[in-house]
Amino acid sequence: MTDKRVYLYDCTLRDGAQTLGVDFTTLDKQVVARELDRIGIDYIEGGWPGANPTDDDFFAHPPKLERSRLTAFGMTRRAGRSAENDPGLVAVLGAGAKAACLVGKTWDFQVEVALGVELDENVRMIGDSIAAAGRRVEEVLFDAEHFFDGFKANRDYALSCVTAAYEAGARWVVLCDTNGGTLPHEVEEIVAEVAKCIPGDKLGIHCHDDTGNAVACSLAAVKAGARQIQGALNGLGERCGNANLVTLIPSLMLKMGYETGLTHGDLARLTHLSRMFDENLNRAPNRSAPYVGETAFAHKGGLHASAVEKDPRCYEHVAPELVGNRRTIVVSDQAGRSSILARLREIGIDVAVSDSKLDDLLGTVKARAVDGYAYDGAEASFELLARRVLGEVPEYFRLTSFRVIDERRWNARGELVTLSEATVKLEMDGQAFMAVAEGNGPVNALDAGLRKVLIPLYPQLSDLKLVDYKVRILTPNDGTRAVTRVMIESADGHGEAWSTVGVSTNVIDASYNALNDSIVYKLFRDGATPPAG
Repeated sequence: MTDKRVYLYDCTLRDGAQTLGVDFTTLDKQVVARELDRIGIDYIEGGWPGANPTDDDFFAHPPKLERSRLTAFGMTRRAGRSAENDPGLVAVLGAGAKAACLVGKTWDFQVEVALGVELDENVRMIGDSIAAAGRRVEEVLFDAEHFFDGFKANRDYALSCVTAAYEAGARWVVLCDTNGGTLPHEVEEIVAEVAKCIPGDKLGIHCHDDTGNAVACSLAAVKAGARQIQGALNGLGERCGNANLVTLIPSLMLKMGYETGLTHGDLARLTHLSRMFDENLNRAPNRSAPYVGETAFAHKGGLHASAVEKDPRCYEHVAPELVGNRRTIVVSDQAGRSSILARLREIGIDVAVSDSKLDDLLGTVKARAVDGYAYDGAEASFELLARRVLGEVPEYFRLTSFRVIDERRWNARGELVTLSEATVKLEMDGQAFMAVAEGNGPVNALDAGLRKVLIPLYPQLSDLKLVDYKVRILTPNDGTRAVTRVMIESADGHGEAWSTVGVSTNVIDASYNALNDSIVYKLFRDGATPPAG
């Protein structure tokens, strides 16, 4: 390890889950963890085993990670119990993760008021827990909760807490600005003081963004010697959020010259990761987000645009392609060409820069963006769009029409029920097919009708299942006439998952568009052959 290596710890799946309006499913956690692993994040905090059914299910069915280390989060033993006899701690250490991160109080005020224990007992709780964890897992981290407030209130006691963790064998001692009220210059000064007792290559930083300084505070800690940063994708977290890893990573690598677990190729996936994450959460991406926002490298016609076309360094602090973003100049018809080429290469499509079909694809993507389509969270739909423009997707079936009827009524038992029925008409190989099906809602009924026709002809669709469904209103000012975007997450029996998108002023029509892409993507990926003509 060199002094320029900074380790990245992602807490999105646990701390980020405390964000108002965010509720991860097990599948959500698995998808996010795989994407974090793909770009090379060092540690992925999967959640708190024993705290809730979702976290328990996630650790019972963890995704296979190639580059990252799955970490279980928990707290130090409770007062009056041994580490081996504390059910909460035992659950964390028995979750099957290779690393465990234990949180403990380091502010004397919190110890006496929140925990209600003697100060010395809290220090023993920290040391005992870290030592016990070291006997059960490969790597132990200690999150020093409220450390900066504690240091300001009682320097010696706060240091005694983190020293106890370090001496008990903690690989990382992470200084937490839990209230998010510490400013960058204070963080730098305090971390430098702690580094006199604990080596910098054992120190981490975890900042909340309550003053809007979480990224700055994290970078200040690194400057003072800390070599691990904890944060979340897109700054997710309770109250104002955590330090935003999506902003921190390029700042560390491109601005400060530090090494991380990411290669420059991984860094170029950052924009995609950020936007895909927002799409999966059904949240609108922050258009002005540093590095990855839609307008981060946007230049309106005029002086700025003219200068950038001559030399991008005039108004761009880094080249947008380094983080997977693109330059947008309103007066230029070439904007986005390199991004399209990069996306095509990612999915294994080789297109010459001079190919006229590339212009057709670019024009189609731009036109669809105006309509409301977004492909960063719907890779399968983008791949199908690209292959259709390039003439690579056969016509497996043609929808002639569909009709969906919803009936809300009282049944014979006096219960209010809503029934959905779908009629679909398809054409294949010159033959007409029709099916009628009921479902738990209009989308389920439509899906069931399609399956009735398609599965006898395409048996590989039998294991296709819809695992998530999200609707976003794109034009809220239009009320019930608003344009809606539907995102569908699908999976099959081979453990593969993919996302598709549909847009329409009619939510059922938008749902069909996304559902159709899901079915066609499955057929194309499995090499299905359309009925012979």
